[in-house]
Amino acid sequence: MKFSVSSSDLQKKLSLANGVVGANTVLPILEDYLFDLKGNMLTITASNLETTIITSVEVNGEEDGQIAITAKILLDTLKALPEQPVTFHVDDNVKAVTITSAYGKYKLAGDSPDDFPDLPALEEAETIHLGGDLVKSALEKTLFATSNDELRMAMQGVYVQIEESSIIFVATDAHKLVKYTFKTEDHANPTTFIIPKKGLVLLKNALKSDDPVEISYNKNNCFFILGDTQVIIRLIDAKYPDYNAVIPYDNANKLTLDRVDFLNSLRRIAIYANKSTNQVVLNITDASLTISAQDLDFSNEATEQLSCEYTGDPMNIGFNAKFLIEMLGVLTTDQINIKLSTPNRAGILIPSDQPVEEELIMLVMPVMMGS
Repeated sequence: MKFSVSSSDLQKKLSLANGVVGANTVLPILEDYLFDLKGNMLTITASNLETTIITSVEVNGEEDGQIAITAKILLDTLKALPEQPVTFHVDDNVKAVTITSAYGKYKLAGDSPDDFPDLPALEEAETIHLGGDLVKSALEKTLFATSNDELRMAMQGVYVQIEESSIIFVATDAHKLVKYTFKTEDHANPTTFIIPKKGLVLLKNALKSDDPVEISYNKNNCFFILGDTQVIIRLIDAKYPDYNAVIPYDNANKLTLDRVDFLNSLRRIAIYANKSTNQVVLNITDASLTISAQDLDFSNEATEQLSCEYTGDPMNIGFNAKFLIEMLGVLTTDQINIKLSTPNRAGILIPSDQPVEEELIMLVMPVMMGS
């Protein structure tokens, strides 16, 4: 196997695939990239069995072949080189890899490509097509709300509900919830599945907004094809909670205010909140919102006032400032609406104006006053 390639072009592709490479004592081969050269196209595969990334780069190929190469030493070498052509030569008999640059030669031991695990097969799959900007937007709006609780496996991913002409992305950790619905022109058979957060973070990093995304899925895996890169993610086999049951729809009280002003105020007030609850209290009346926090253990407290529009009964309600800050940070509209029913029921955040083909609902559970 022999080829030459731009060091920076190869490094970009290896960095993209490197997200799934880690120390694996059970299968040491998963610490490698799998190189497969056919003509002038080098295909690079990396996997941790949960997520697999396959990408390709154009090279000057001289001799086809396959080899597995330790990821860390190869990527570190390319990062330490300035942009230049590098040549790879593999001795298939002893699996030795020689890299030649303008500065000299670097030799490392390769591994047998036969030891690399088989890739998930795209069998009995259905396919839909979405814009890269839409997929990226859906991930940015939902990933932060997933759970890190290993005992709640279903909540460690994003729940995808495909309906005939719309798709719903849902994420929750039982304290906050995001439901993002958008219409699609692809008509698919209704189905649901849960995609783990770790794989989706890698997918988000690989996405370019202007790339169309082909999404194929079966009962075990989801395959995302974006340009010359494919991300395959094994689905979570668990039952997702009935998220609709926790969304309160009877919210008589409506607060409208400037998103950025509210976000900045919360960031300041949160500095003074109790570090275990992060509780901020919203005191809402007709034309003003008072935001306050206190940490009795250290005699810290802060109060700010914002102008707002409010229809409903005056209310005192406590929330975790961290959750509110996360939610406001992924919204983009100038103004937001907060719908409330009572101080012990969830608050609903929605953008003040939404495109006709989209609906975003964010839910945050209150922190009980005095807790």
